Amino acid sequence: MPDSPHATSVDLLVLHTLRCIGFAGVARVAEATGLSEPDAESELIDLAVAGLVTHNAGDFGGWGLTDAGRAADAERITGELDASGRRAVVAQAFETFLVLNPELLDLCTAWQTRTVDGVMTVNEHTDPDYDARVLGLLMDFDGRAEVVCAELSRALRRFQRYRLRFANALKRARAGELEYVSDNLASYHTIWFQLHEDLLVTLGIPRF
Repeated sequence: MPDSPHATSVDLLVLHTLRCIGFAGVARVAEATGLSEPDAESELIDLAVAGLVTHNAGDFGGWGLTDAGRAADAERITGELDASGRRAVVAQAFETFLVLNPELLDLCTAWQTRTVDGVMTVNEHTDPDYDARVLGLLMDFDGRAEVVCAELSRALRRFQRYRLRFANALKRARAGELEYVSDNLASYHTIWFQLHEDLLVTLGIPRF
């Protein structure tokens, strides 16, 4: 594998990011890609002209892929992987991801619910000691997730953004913004789900 990570073209980066995060406004696309909002919007407009994305106006509007856009992304993103010569590296990182995935899901369940006197109930976050224990476990998990991100980042540059997003979500959760564990569009769990989707699409693996 070449020493430097492969760089994805900006138009494909925006198209693929929208594929992974789903229907979204410009701000979320910009945050996920690392682009400025004006640059992200410019790319989205170009993709709309090409018939690959569509825009819904209004207070709850945003951008989404068309059927043609979804097909184009799948073809281009797997083609990029094969052309880069990094398929084996990404596939190996995905295997490690799958080992970690059940643990992250269990941590999110522990964050959202807890057992009191033998009865499972919603975690209302009124017990700071309990929340601190779960956050400590998430921090430990994050150290192992960082290894996966590092492997992916050495293969394809676009994966570098995930490490920054995970770190930001965890920092905010530790600072008291508890929704950044699992109950926010920029939460740790949401980003993990998006990375899962990204890996499946990149490797051409159906989710179901």
